[in-house]
Amino acid sequence: MIGFYDYTVVLTYIGFASGVTGIFCASTRHLRWAVFFLALSGLCDMFDGKIARTKKNRTEDEKSFGIQIDSLCDIVCFGILPVVICFHLGMKQIYSMAILILYGLAGVIRLAYYNVMETKRQEVESENRKYYQGLPITSMAVALPILFVFSPLLPDHQIFLGVLHFLVAAVGTLFIIDFKMRKLSVKELFLLVAVVAGAVGVIIFLWHTWWELLHFYR
Repeated sequence: MIGFYDYTVVLTYIGFASGVTGIFCASTRHLRWAVFFLALSGLCDMFDGKIARTKKNRTEDEKSFGIQIDSLCDIVCFGILPVVICFHLGMKQIYSMAILILYGLAGVIRLAYYNVMETKRQEVESENRKYYQGLPITSMAVALPILFVFSPLLPDHQIFLGVLHFLVAAVGTLFIIDFKMRKLSVKELFLLVAVVAGAVGVIIFLWHTWWELLHFYR
């Protein structure tokens, strides 16, 4: 069989399956579950690299394959899936679709650039990166669920759409702006995981109740 099959890529594949499932959910208007699977893909991505690095005897081909497969899965989970979600949330105007296209393109450019630079870096050094260049594409797996959780607090859907447009445009732009962003420590990573998990819990178990209560008292 073509490819490399070991435990180092299992979490990446689970994240990919979650991303595709999210696309199915968004396409059938199950947006709450689509955001859940976006966040789940993000959680998988937070740890797949750490799991891959536990295998000390990886060949150069296996390392290169890991870089490529991770980025290919990322563009589905954090490039295409957010575009589909945001489209079904209401970004359907011409300018809205232009923003979504530019967001997706920025994600593709970022990942392609990362692959080139990471391959070159690993040829001369073996230590882990300490900084990101630009905003990681997985950031949308945090930003969109948090916005979705707090959307009932916004006065109306038009304001939500305005915030959503700004969020997508800003995050996409930060994908390709060249600035250094420190990688999270283990404690910071677990805190971020807790935040995302909490957001997912609200989305799945409390969101409808919260929404109904807020609108009942208005």
